[in-house]
Amino acid sequence: MSKRNRFFIILVVLVLCFAFLWPSIAWYFLTPKDAQTLALGSLEKIKDYSHIMAAQDVAALSASARTNSAAELPAEFSYLKTEAKNNCKLYNKPVPETWTYGTVLGSFTSQDELISAIEKKYRDEILKNKNLYSRSVKLGLDLSGGMSVIVKADLQAVLDAQGEDAVDNPQQIKEDAMAQAIETLKSRIDRFGLTEPVIRKQGEDRIYIEVPGAAETESINSIIMGKGILNFRYVDMEASSAFNAFYRANPANVFDANGNLLDPSLVPEGKEVIGQYTKDSYGLDEKIGYLVVEKVPVLDGKHIKSAKVGSDNIGKPQVHVELDAEGAAIFGDFTAAHVNEYMAIVSDNKIKSNACINEPIPGGHVAISGFSYEEAQNLQKVLQTAWLSVPLEIENQQVIGAALGEAAIQQGLKALIIGLIAVLVFMIIWYLGAGFNAVVAQILNLFIMFSFLSAMGLTLTLSSIAGMILTIGMAVDANVIIFERIKEERRLGKSRAASIAAGFDHALWAILDSNITTLIAALFLSMLGTGTIQGFAVSLSIGVISSVFTALVVSHLMFDFNTDVMRKEKLSIGWSVK
Repeated sequence: MSKRNRFFIILVVLVLCFAFLWPSIAWYFLTPKDAQTLALGSLEKIKDYSHIMAAQDVAALSASARTNSAAELPAEFSYLKTEAKNNCKLYNKPVPETWTYGTVLGSFTSQDELISAIEKKYRDEILKNKNLYSRSVKLGLDLSGGMSVIVKADLQAVLDAQGEDAVDNPQQIKEDAMAQAIETLKSRIDRFGLTEPVIRKQGEDRIYIEVPGAAETESINSIIMGKGILNFRYVDMEASSAFNAFYRANPANVFDANGNLLDPSLVPEGKEVIGQYTKDSYGLDEKIGYLVVEKVPVLDGKHIKSAKVGSDNIGKPQVHVELDAEGAAIFGDFTAAHVNEYMAIVSDNKIKSNACINEPIPGGHVAISGFSYEEAQNLQKVLQTAWLSVPLEIENQQVIGAALGEAAIQQGLKALIIGLIAVLVFMIIWYLGAGFNAVVAQILNLFIMFSFLSAMGLTLTLSSIAGMILTIGMAVDANVIIFERIKEERRLGKSRAASIAAGFDHALWAILDSNITTLIAALFLSMLGTGTIQGFAVSLSIGVISSVFTALVVSHLMFDFNTDVMRKEKLSIGWSVK
């Protein structure tokens, strides 16, 4: 390989590695802690936060406009100028030369339009940081703290509830139950706004859950066990209308940043406000308003035996729900007493459906209508959560505190730095100038390793750090082999350039042989191992490949640079060699 090609290869690798590593640098070093906290929240919390903050900004802008509408718009709201210009052009209005409170507010046709523009600004910034996190190196539980849980699902109880003799395909029922349980757990845990929870099936009847970050054990356990998740609530439509009217008039003075009512007296005693949701085009829950409902449920989801999508007499979609005997009695009595009133289906503290009771519904067979086929399917999934009723039992639970994770990070970095310095000091003392080449190669080796971890979206754990520390010790082996071969050629009386060329050529296969065997072992560990073993193997594999590249390509180019550019004739590679 020519020197020019070697230089361009190194340049391309460094540029790519920097591009891979940039998200991690930006997230951990350039993103403020409060912005990180917002970005790690659930999409629902991001929506709520953005809307609340936008409503507060609109209230502040309106107050400033009333005080002095001719005052120039502050720099913090300069992003509104673009939207205001577009509105002026859209509605054939003159574009002002100076943007003031009055001209900006006047360019929007309604307060809701202004709230939407400001909300988009908040949402885009948070989602940008969330995307940054998704492309950065993640910290495992042993570094960031958090909780891991193994949950056992009682699949036999699901078959018993259906009537095992009446089930045509028990295995399919079990698979459906596990899939639904995993989907439900993902939805439940996301309510906490926790960092990218890992939820996956383990074996036939177990679910592994990993929740990074600080979390309340009892709260998580309550969510996992499904206490009070799905129920039916009576809707106070009169109170709902009054509340929504007040909210539309005062959007910034109703909820705090966490979505709690600032003034509980806005709703009657014994009732609460819950958001009503539908699915948006991305399949995410989208809030469409609020309803005031009774705090005490009319009926728990545990009484649902089955839920199927069907249609009425004119072909419109319906969800047909069958209740057990106890639920049928409760539901029949309630619907008889509340004809022409409304009842909501609440799942995970979200109203998924608000249906009118047209007539008494005895017998436990309920038909819920008034939505599209896709919405009917979504509602069926919600009701299936209760229908399947998979009993869950926590088998194993481990909690790692954030303080312990912080200490592990410090200790791991300390070990990494001390190990690197010790190896590099030895190389410089023993190999003099050539040892400096090894120092540069090792630093680039770590840079490449972290870059690949970031590019592959891998999680950094203590075992990964252990693999990196081991790589540091192993990586200099290639440099040692090359340097010793160069020294042998130099003792034979060859010139500097000839000694370097022969040293690298003769060391090539010895380096490849030793590293290929290590790589084979690491690859098998990564494929067959799990958890910490896999993390160690992956980081070791990356380290082996990057150390070979830095030793054979980077170090070689540095030798050639000193020979061809710096015009050096002597070779500083040991105390007895010149």
